[in-house]
Amino acid sequence: MRQDVQTVEYLLDNQFFTNIGGEDIQKGKVNVLLTITRTGGVFNLAFSLNGVVVIPCDRCLDDMDYPIETASRLIVKFGKDYSEESDEIVVIPEAEGVINLAWFLYEFVALDIPIKHVHAPGKCNKQMSAKLKKHSAKLSDDEDDSFDMDEEADIVLTDEDTEEVIDPRWEALKGLKED
Repeated sequence: MRQDVQTVEYLLDNQFFTNIGGEDIQKGKVNVLLTITRTGGVFNLAFSLNGVVVIPCDRCLDDMDYPIETASRLIVKFGKDYSEESDEIVVIPEAEGVINLAWFLYEFVALDIPIKHVHAPGKCNKQMSAKLKKHSAKLSDDEDDSFDMDEEADIVLTDEDTEEVIDPRWEALKGLKED
């Protein structure tokens, strides 16, 4: 079976992110290299995305640059009606023979962004960090005022901290383990 290979390059810029209307990303500059391999009526689309998007910091809400470097793929087949058979397989009507990749490209970028995105330590907006520190709940009465919003806080619970009722049957089994 004969294979045809074609390469296409795109630039996803601020105008792209504004036009697509996604909530998460409003600005960026991402280069897309698309390699299309056609085998019969099946098109294997391999995407390589590299660049930077601007997203809000979850902690201080200031914009931050987040690097994008991901690879994705999409398999496009001809059929009677448009359908998405899975995350990677799309069927397009043979009569139309066209697929709009814009939303797929946006999703590839959005899926590369972690759920929690914050500035590097010390890079958050100092005014917002001060307000967060002022209005945050204290972890304990012994806590000093040196809590820095740019550092992760670990809370460790011990047995004394929890008033857990233990089923007596489990307590009896615990005794067997210790013997």
